[in-house]
Amino acid sequence: MEFEPVIGLEVHAQLKTKTKIFCGCSAEFGAPPNSHVCPVCLGMPGVLPVLNRAVVECALRMALATGCTIARTSRFARKNYFYPDLPKGYQISQYELPIAAHGHVDLDSADGPRRIRIRRIHMEEDAGKLSHDPHRPVSRVDLNRAGVPLIEIVSEPDIGSPAEAGDYLRQLRAIVRYLEVCDGNLEEGSFRCDANVSVRPKGAAALGTRTELKNLNSFRFVEKAIEFEIERQKEVLLEGGRILQETRLWDQALGRTVPMRGKEEAHDYRYFPDPDLLPLSIEAEWIERVRGGLPELPAARKARFVEQHGLPAYDAGILTADRELADYFEECVQRVADPKTVSNWVMGPLLGLLNAGGLSAKRAPIPAAGLAGLLALVGSGAVSAKSAKAVFEEMAASGRSAEAIVAEKGLAQISDDAAIEALVREILERNPREVEAYRGGKTKLMGFFVGEAMKATRGRVNPKAVNTILSKLLNQ
Repeated sequence: MEFEPVIGLEVHAQLKTKTKIFCGCSAEFGAPPNSHVCPVCLGMPGVLPVLNRAVVECALRMALATGCTIARTSRFARKNYFYPDLPKGYQISQYELPIAAHGHVDLDSADGPRRIRIRRIHMEEDAGKLSHDPHRPVSRVDLNRAGVPLIEIVSEPDIGSPAEAGDYLRQLRAIVRYLEVCDGNLEEGSFRCDANVSVRPKGAAALGTRTELKNLNSFRFVEKAIEFEIERQKEVLLEGGRILQETRLWDQALGRTVPMRGKEEAHDYRYFPDPDLLPLSIEAEWIERVRGGLPELPAARKARFVEQHGLPAYDAGILTADRELADYFEECVQRVADPKTVSNWVMGPLLGLLNAGGLSAKRAPIPAAGLAGLLALVGSGAVSAKSAKAVFEEMAASGRSAEAIVAEKGLAQISDDAAIEALVREILERNPREVEAYRGGKTKLMGFFVGEAMKATRGRVNPKAVNTILSKLLNQ
């Protein structure tokens, strides 16, 4: 029997607000344990939550960017469960009336365009964090994160493969980063994903029993965990077993998913409207004001790079996946009128430099104006492509301009025709046998002569000029 996977993702994006969702405590990451807390986020008796307007603005930006319908009235609910990192004994979230629903994210897949529907986007508060002592039966609770604002983005079960799940997550992360509502940092947990995975006989309409996968803190782990879980469920069904509805953890060390607990249903949480928070009413003017402030989003920017700059779709996709990198590219292109050359350098040497140092494009050791200056020297013939790579490395190490490095190290390209002709004549005189062989039909020797010229000048001579003059002298 052939099976097909059915995958839906629940993504929690931590919002880039200065304070928490229902109190004035700092939402900054990395503070000493339990230093960003107050009676509200500690769940003390008698305290009242007050909604942070900036959280609603962030949720509206994300909803509009993904084509969602925004609810003019939404409501907060209490999600009841007990866990040591949840001091109130419930989480304030949204249930029946979320702030937005029925959106989508479009993907460019190998099989053509794909649309992944978004079921809902809702606001909620984060829980605290537990850390477990590996040597003693002790767990510590840090409540700095309790009350930090989140939006949860719930997809429909439209995703058909682990690779597609990875593509969807990358696109979603690019969107939240473009909107500047979330930094998208998977390692710090500000962009987290749970995957709901099931399999069913190919062509069947009914969904299979799903499992929820947690502990997925990288795109690679998401894809590997889903892939493993699909194969595990197929194997269970083919052996006549049944899939348990449960929550499973991805164990990277074992390379497999492992059971964590039985999977709850919504009714298990006993949702009810939060009596301390009024329904949230959103005026049409507020929605339109937020819409007017949206930036150009990744998909639109990619399409523009292809049309305006004539870039291949692959290049445009890489460059626009990160807003800072796209900004860097466009600043270069304003100074260098050869978008493909700029793309090659940004995607090649620059990205290599950034990845090696764990840096963003905004913190690049070579600013966009500096790279543009180097490419201008290459374009004018003042520096060879080979020398340009050495100049780039020196720029990254020293922070100096390309012009200063070229002048100091004597790397200017030899482009004077008279000087190049004298060099070529000398090479031909030293190699009469090769000249005779070339003229006898062994035209591949042209590479030999060019190589000799490059060797004699340590790569500084203009290879185009060398080829032109060689052709003229050898065919006399």
